[in-house]
Amino acid sequence: MAAGVGKTYRMLQEGRQAIEEGRDVVIGYLEPHERPETAALARGMEVVPHFRAEHGGLELNEMDVDAVIRRAPELALIDELAHTNAPGMRNEKRYQDIEEVLNAGIDVISTVNVQHLESLNDEVAELADVRVRETFPDRLIDEADEVVLVDLTPEALQQRLRAGKIYSPERAEVALLNFFRTENLSRLRELALREVAEDVEARRKNAVLDPLSQQAIAERVLALVEPQPKSQRIMRRAWRSAERLGAQMDAMWVRKPGHELSEQEQVSLAALRRLAIVLGAHFLEEEGDDFVATVRRVAYDRGATYILVGTPDESRRREIFGGSLLSRMVRELPGIDIRVVANRADRPESEE
Repeated sequence: MAAGVGKTYRMLQEGRQAIEEGRDVVIGYLEPHERPETAALARGMEVVPHFRAEHGGLELNEMDVDAVIRRAPELALIDELAHTNAPGMRNEKRYQDIEEVLNAGIDVISTVNVQHLESLNDEVAELADVRVRETFPDRLIDEADEVVLVDLTPEALQQRLRAGKIYSPERAEVALLNFFRTENLSRLRELALREVAEDVEARRKNAVLDPLSQQAIAERVLALVEPQPKSQRIMRRAWRSAERLGAQMDAMWVRKPGHELSEQEQVSLAALRRLAIVLGAHFLEEEGDDFVATVRRVAYDRGATYILVGTPDESRRREIFGGSLLSRMVRELPGIDIRVVANRADRPESEE
């Protein structure tokens, strides 16, 4: 759920257990964070030398992917899956480094916090008032052979902070007043527990259902977006809905004929396309004068069973809810569920 619960420590324990079982294990990259207990557990284990990169006059240590692959162990322990590499490295993200290691036939154990999941980015920003910039695709959780939850109560984690086991005393005091507040940690823990529970359920269904049964109950989600930053929220919510349904997901922008994109819209559209790649969704751009007719055509062509649309701006609220658009969609798309995705940040605070 957060830094300091013991993920790296647990990874090292798994590595030591594998060594005792006779497996060839190395540390591909380790972030000890100046934690004595973690450093002590890593002592004596083989460490692949880091790649030293320079950026802004600073010397940065990164995992040397080629060195790990040349060493060719059976198992590599690689910390901080969501880490962003230094500029100029072959891969932007460490999870991409890990994919290269996996493709070389090397097993990997890695660590990550729940707030780094791409599909939870908006939810974490709302609950912790922090926009996490380092994210990784949710598909990596699905592709993992095993997902282990390293759990700790918020109170126990705060005690570790106060004891200086996570940060220096000065940093710990600041952390306790901000990200490590009890309410934040409780909600992050709920997210972590929910994520693992959903992963377990998805694996159970995949093990029980044969391909023909899965095809018979297939669902498909269609997210309707616009070249605006707020549409990223719709795509993430749609992706999480698709995951729970075991469904494929499409995202679509209906472009009016002759519409010229502003510079800001071009930036937003490019960001939506990148997000679709990260989430593993299909991004569609369709042209049409009649929005509902275009949505109907694509929805039936793609076999959509759910459509998600965002809360409209005030200028369009009356048109959509008081008149034509939403009611037309409901009327002209029979058999398809339509869901309006609210922005939870717009909810009024409860009155005392």
